[in-house]
Amino acid sequence: MNQVIKTILDHRSIRKFADKALTEEQIKTIVQSAQAASTSSFVQAYSIIGVKDKQKKEKLAELAGGQAYVAENGHFFVFCADFYRHQLIAEMYNQDLDEVLESTEKFMVAVIDAALAAQNAVLAAESMGLGAVYIGGLRNKLEEVCKLLKTPARVVPLFGVAVGYPLAQPDQKQRLPYEHVYHEEEYEQDQEAYILQLKQYDQDISRYYEKRTNGKRNDTWTGQMARLLSNPTRMYMKEFVESKGFNKQ
Repeated sequence: MNQVIKTILDHRSIRKFADKALTEEQIKTIVQSAQAASTSSFVQAYSIIGVKDKQKKEKLAELAGGQAYVAENGHFFVFCADFYRHQLIAEMYNQDLDEVLESTEKFMVAVIDAALAAQNAVLAAESMGLGAVYIGGLRNKLEEVCKLLKTPARVVPLFGVAVGYPLAQPDQKQRLPYEHVYHEEEYEQDQEAYILQLKQYDQDISRYYEKRTNGKRNDTWTGQMARLLSNPTRMYMKEFVESKGFNKQ
């Protein structure tokens, strides 16, 4: 196993960081690694906003639901879907590109581009001995996040990534079984086998929580998902995304 694969397989979310800022060199390396990710048709439909200011990070932590590690980290990155520069290109060439830029396809391109870039960034950070955690909670109150970060039209903050020096290394959560995720030639639809795999996975996750909490918690994964998906959240998103010039077509 080479070092790249080892770094990938060793991933776990870090939520406690030392009070030590990343250097400018570290930040630049992480961003350049993000930029090295694949991008659909070279469109590069994303931007990254770095946040150092303590008060601004504390406000983002509040907007994200009170997650302390949004404020307490070495550096906070916000990954955005971004067609602002492409709107400027339309004006440079005196073209009306609204129909294309506002399409669902281009919104998917921007989201995928940003996600690929972010995963590269996290992998780079982890290879440098740093830790990271993704923050989807920014989407709780996106209007306020946009105002705080002064994002223009055709830019939507998608998620944050807190990066820093880990204070603890939590146990790694086991992922779904390989056979449950990987299908060959066609999608396997044997429901009986599927449910059996889920039940076996539930046992693994329950043991993980029991060990991590000294027996105080023994959740199953399917139980978590049933509760999570029965509680509608961020249902304003379609309207908000459209208001920013995305996903209208």
